[in-house]
Amino acid sequence: MKRIAFIVLLFALSAGAQLTIDQIMRGPELAGWEPRDLRWAPDGQHIYFRWKLYTDATEKDFDTYVAGRDGKGLRKLSEAEEKDAPPIRAAWTRDHKRAVYVDDGDVLLWDGKHRKLTDTNDAESSARFTYDERHVSFVRNNNLFVASLDDGSVEQVTNIVTADEKTPLWDDKKGTPSQEFVKAEEKALLDVIARRAKKREEDEARKKREKPVKPMKLDRKQTVTDAQITADGQYAIVAFTTESEKAKRTLVGNYASESGYEEDLTAREKVGDPINSTKLASISTSNGDVKWFDSGLKAAEPKKDDKQLEKTEKTEKAETPKEREINYGAVQFSDDGTKAFVSLRARDNKDSWIFAFDPATAKGRVLASMHDDAWVRRGLSSGWMPDSANVWFLSEATGYAHLYVVPFAGGAPAPLTSGKWEVESAVIADDKKSFLLSTGEESPYVRHLYRMALTGGARTKLTSADGWHQTAVSPDGAVIADLYSYSNKPTEVFVGKTQVTTSPAPEFANYKWIDPPIVTYPASDGVAVPARIYVPPGYKGGPAVVFVHGAGYLQDVTKSWSSYFREYMFAHFLMEHGYLVLDADYRGSAGYGRDWRTAIYRHMGGRDLGDELDAAKWLVKEHGVDPKRIGMFGGSYGGFMTLMAMFTAPGVYTSGAALRPVTDWAHYNHGYTSDILNTPQTDAEAFRQSSPIYFADGLKGNLLICHGVIDTNVHFQDTVRLVQKLIELRKENWSVAMYPVEDHGFVEPTSWADEYKRIFGLFEGTLK
Repeated sequence: MKRIAFIVLLFALSAGAQLTIDQIMRGPELAGWEPRDLRWAPDGQHIYFRWKLYTDATEKDFDTYVAGRDGKGLRKLSEAEEKDAPPIRAAWTRDHKRAVYVDDGDVLLWDGKHRKLTDTNDAESSARFTYDERHVSFVRNNNLFVASLDDGSVEQVTNIVTADEKTPLWDDKKGTPSQEFVKAEEKALLDVIARRAKKREEDEARKKREKPVKPMKLDRKQTVTDAQITADGQYAIVAFTTESEKAKRTLVGNYASESGYEEDLTAREKVGDPINSTKLASISTSNGDVKWFDSGLKAAEPKKDDKQLEKTEKTEKAETPKEREINYGAVQFSDDGTKAFVSLRARDNKDSWIFAFDPATAKGRVLASMHDDAWVRRGLSSGWMPDSANVWFLSEATGYAHLYVVPFAGGAPAPLTSGKWEVESAVIADDKKSFLLSTGEESPYVRHLYRMALTGGARTKLTSADGWHQTAVSPDGAVIADLYSYSNKPTEVFVGKTQVTTSPAPEFANYKWIDPPIVTYPASDGVAVPARIYVPPGYKGGPAVVFVHGAGYLQDVTKSWSSYFREYMFAHFLMEHGYLVLDADYRGSAGYGRDWRTAIYRHMGGRDLGDELDAAKWLVKEHGVDPKRIGMFGGSYGGFMTLMAMFTAPGVYTSGAALRPVTDWAHYNHGYTSDILNTPQTDAEAFRQSSPIYFADGLKGNLLICHGVIDTNVHFQDTVRLVQKLIELRKENWSVAMYPVEDHGFVEPTSWADEYKRIFGLFEGTLK
């Protein structure tokens, strides 16, 4: 049956017939599955990546593929071969020839083959090599362990117990009777095994006598989230997280479950609810003494009125400022193992720092600081320079993300790059002589790879084709493997200029997918807003549709294959039916610097929505669009924006389709929302002016709401509450469609097709 459908579709596209929604909403079955997790073998002779064919079902896992250094000889690995492929996420030795990682709760070593270092019922985490690279450390049951790669012995380094727990100092758990039998037989049969086992047992017994580490008790709901050992072995650096006693998670109802009964899915907390607190400690491995890291950062003193000041003067006692609430990144040690730094972020999101960290004293000092009156951008990376004397980091200090270096001994950070463009990512090349940078310096709409000396200066462009490059450079630096895409070309694996994969179904190439022009239009504040535009041939005015991308901080106006590729194909469908389509990177989108990013601070649905309202005016003026025949649609943040347009600017858009929309920001998550709006209890005004549910009375046009019932990101509750509000307001020009088996990102082609048929039906019925 599937083959018949394939033949019919191939004929239809080949014959030049119009697209159908059912065709394009097949998604990857038409446009292909994008390859991912591209990586080189340590010897640089092969590349590995995960991929699956367009014929593979959604539920099928991605397979691992390999190709040669020249991009030839592509083949899928067998299950046995796949187990020995280089790991995707791992900690590597300095020569990048061995790796350790955690899989299914066990620690594994990769050195061309995979072997388990642990095989327990407990869940291990945080696997990394010690400085000598002859041992591997990991966390198990809130404690740090170190395993020897020479003899397989495992030493428990810390003695951390829960408040009501008593555990032995050393890990002496026995295996099953059969496992113990095999172990005993091995000792009896092989003299070398017996000798090494005896030596290990003697060493462990001696360590128990010589190192009686006293226990440290955790607080309630406190856990160890990361731990590592210093190069000299004297300290364990341990990160702790404490879950709030009052934390409350949302339950998402799953009504179409395998059991036939309603099941609850536990989702996230809401913004402003108590969140996990973090602490960092240095624990002596010789006696268990604990020293808590003290940043020395104090919270700003609250403003006092005249009466409070008078009271303070009379008592002559000022309150001691509290320590500022911060979150910790992982401690990073220099290549020579003698120095360490840690990244800190204020929990009010306004500041972040890079701190020098001394394990012996658990003290720190500021190397670099970043402040933003709105919020400091997340995800900016940092690392050690090869000389172990300087630290590099990315910062928006000039308004754009750029690369800086700061001496560990102290001094002012020095910029290595500058300009009105963004450094997207930075890594030090394997030769330790240069940086590899992904930047938008040529244009904000493309990404290229550049090589730059560690001291900065001129950059050498390493990629050439116009478009979007996500690269992996071979260990010798001579060959570039690339996940490359263009506006109308889905992402493929390239090695040099050799294309390795072809992801779309064959019929995809039989349709003329356009390279949409990128235009700019003036916003009401004079700023030029970038957009992709789709104009039907011979268009002389008529209806138009504006698509609003989701995620808020995301860039969709690029010369790359869009992450919204279904909407890209839907734009072609709309063009075939006479609609002009526009897709803008409104204020708040990624790729255009700090001021663009933070223009929505304290008011989502303010300047960003203004850009979308200005788009409608520009379409009328420049393209003859009928002002009474403009529609809008988008999902997630785009759904929120559609609601704000329909509620707060009635008449600009005649019809809108809001998909999985946020309707009340007080119900969204903490990390994203608190950056932009602070918290509901501290900035209620920001939440009220940003939340569509407060403006629902303004609905005049035609509204469609679509939402997945088991959405664990934007909860279906958002739509339920808005529906009740619309009922109470006696609004009639709206409808809602629910999708019982869909999470935030739809999976089933039938769900996608149903949703977009409803969107198209809304526009056909109200804009034509």
